Amino acid sequence: MDSTDYHLVRLLQADGRATQLELSKRVGLSQPATAERIRKLEESGVITGYAAQVDAARLGRDVTAFIGVSIEHPRHFDGFVKKVLALPEVLECHRVAGEDSYLLKVRTTTTRALDALLVKALRTIPGVTRTFTTIVLSSAKETTAIDVDPPRGA
Repeated sequence: MDSTDYHLVRLLQADGRATQLELSKRVGLSQPATAERIRKLEESGVITGYAAQVDAARLGRDVTAFIGVSIEHPRHFDGFVKKVLALPEVLECHRVAGEDSYLLKVRTTTTRALDALLVKALRTIPGVTRTFTTIVLSSAKETTAIDVDPPRGA
């Protein structure tokens, strides 16, 4: 990747709906050259997809929570992940170091729905020994954009 590729990634993170013509003007390349660079960024896995950012509260998902999950033994990890991937409330699932085995970011409609997710779904998964839930009261920053800068000298 060179500085132009990094610039394209920054631009696409800011506006994934920008046209190739708009992007080409911003990076100083022809539209076909810009399209080729984007294709290569996608094929190499740097760009993994495109999505609309939505307001969860306006869609009825008013409760955001982070749930630490402890698993009794690593043999249960694969089964846990398989079950969690099927839960639409789970937005993120991370294997972590520390007291917990996994950290989940979830969005639910109500605290009652969060309770049901905990009791009827997560705590029934084989190997789960404990959950620790933190409910978000407000968010000062929430982004999917990664800070991308070319390595020095690029």
